[in-house]
Amino acid sequence: MSNIKHGIEVIQSNVKIAPLKPGVYRMLDKNGKVLYVGKAKSIKKRIVAYTHFDKLPDHIKRMVSEVDRMEFIVVENEAKALLMENDLIKKLEPKYNILLKDDKTFPHLTINPDEDFPALRKCRGARKDKGKYFGPFANAGAVNDVLDIVQKTFKLRSCRDSVFKHRERPCMLYQIKRCCAPCVGKISKAAYHDLVSETVRFLEGKNSELKETLSAQMEAASQAQNYELALILRDRIRALSSVQSGANVEYADIVSVDAVAAVKYKNMVCIQVFFVRGGQNCGNLPFFPKQAAETSEAEILEAFLSSFYAEHAAPKEILVSTPLENADFLQNALGCKINFYQKGNKAKLIARAVENAKAAIERKLAETASVEENLFEMQRVFGLAHLPQRIEIYDNSHNQGSFAVGAMVVATPSGFDKKSYRTFNIKYTENTHDDFAMMREVLLRRFERMSDENRPDVILLDGGLGQLHAVHEALQNYDLSGITIIAISKGPERNAGKEFYHVIGRESFALPFQSPIAFYMQNLRDEAHRFAIGTHRKKRAKSIYKSQIDEIEGIGAKRKHDLLNFFGSVEQIKGASINDLTKVAGISKKVAEKIYNYFHN
Repeated sequence: MSNIKHGIEVIQSNVKIAPLKPGVYRMLDKNGKVLYVGKAKSIKKRIVAYTHFDKLPDHIKRMVSEVDRMEFIVVENEAKALLMENDLIKKLEPKYNILLKDDKTFPHLTINPDEDFPALRKCRGARKDKGKYFGPFANAGAVNDVLDIVQKTFKLRSCRDSVFKHRERPCMLYQIKRCCAPCVGKISKAAYHDLVSETVRFLEGKNSELKETLSAQMEAASQAQNYELALILRDRIRALSSVQSGANVEYADIVSVDAVAAVKYKNMVCIQVFFVRGGQNCGNLPFFPKQAAETSEAEILEAFLSSFYAEHAAPKEILVSTPLENADFLQNALGCKINFYQKGNKAKLIARAVENAKAAIERKLAETASVEENLFEMQRVFGLAHLPQRIEIYDNSHNQGSFAVGAMVVATPSGFDKKSYRTFNIKYTENTHDDFAMMREVLLRRFERMSDENRPDVILLDGGLGQLHAVHEALQNYDLSGITIIAISKGPERNAGKEFYHVIGRESFALPFQSPIAFYMQNLRDEAHRFAIGTHRKKRAKSIYKSQIDEIEGIGAKRKHDLLNFFGSVEQIKGASINDLTKVAGISKKVAEKIYNYFHN
């Protein structure tokens, strides 16, 4: 830390010119590389803390010693500061920031009460559509459980709009009393919207209030001798009571909460998040942030909340496992309460999150140890110079030569690195029935883009000696030093576990049947196969869909959308007459003739 004095002087000089407004600050080293990105309600007041060198943690002292200049960005409020900080951290990956690997999108439920007969749907990703959103849910299973409850209790439709508009009789869901069949007029628009309103209240956790309303309606219906309606309301009340009785008693008085616990345990850091909505446990997930070993649990929590809720909607309240110094800033930025409890049901919930974080660390350590053991065995069996840090596995997929794709997956000592997965559209190979030629093309394109940072230690091919020789021949002009190329082929009768392994310069061999290393190698091969097949299917589906409509002259995204909305499917468009086609908004007689002729020539 020979440059401590210089670093402190740089920060002190910037304190004099730093704004008192909210914003983001960056600390850079002498090479212009960003060391740290931070946010603050007042930039000037925040960076003053770095000048009190003796009070700083060791890792921050090291950072200060490397600082050569600072940059500031002023924004309107705390929320904008949080979003900008998150964007810069993800883009720059600064050396001293806690990094959260969060490329996951969480499932939500959404409904638009402004539609005539809205449907409750599952969704992921950006919130592009209008309406109300409920969630997040940790996984598809959790969202399906809630959707199942809603269908049984409120009987809202779940079909696509295109199907809904063209039904002439009720579907099976109506027969089993899981839909009220608005498609064929079995319920009025006003009555259906009452169900929508009740569903929204249920998803917002207002179960008790909703039961009281339904009970009053049931009593009124009974007094009016409308016994059929009274029975329907009674069944709905019973369904809600069943949901509440099945809810975890620890969550019963909790409406909308995320419990977030940060735990440092056995030299690892884990953040565990529990999602609770309306007394229902909507699942939990662990996160393992990078560059967090030297920071306190409170700092880790603050960094996680800033990053996670910049991407995902915050609930009404966030429970944390330790008090936060900057809780006020985060509350203003996120628009929710952040609380630390030491007793009561919420304290029990956060304690459970802490327990699960420790358990997740135990599992992670066990998995890491298992992978490391397999890598050591792989090094021994295949005579590798050192323990492999990057393994690339390749596979191709096609349908009788059509829609051919190559796939590359990457495995590291930490597991599969899905951000490094790549797909290759096979386009230069004349004969896509030739698996050898396809594999050559994929590897050549990969090596053209290779750098020292992403150079593999092992290349694993799904194939036999033919693929192995084809790849070696294709790569003969490249430096293969330090790279071992292995081919794995099916064993006798294509029996999993009896595969043969092929390496240039030695005889083909099989690994001990059902040995850990054999399972590990199969797992690598199977992941590449899964990824290749999935990519191929997407390409084929997209191509089929595109060839039907998108190639028609004069049909863009808007007209395609209107046609599908009106007719419901491509098959219906194919069978439509010119007169029927002109009934779609924006489709003139001339365009209708083009569409008709495209499908009937």
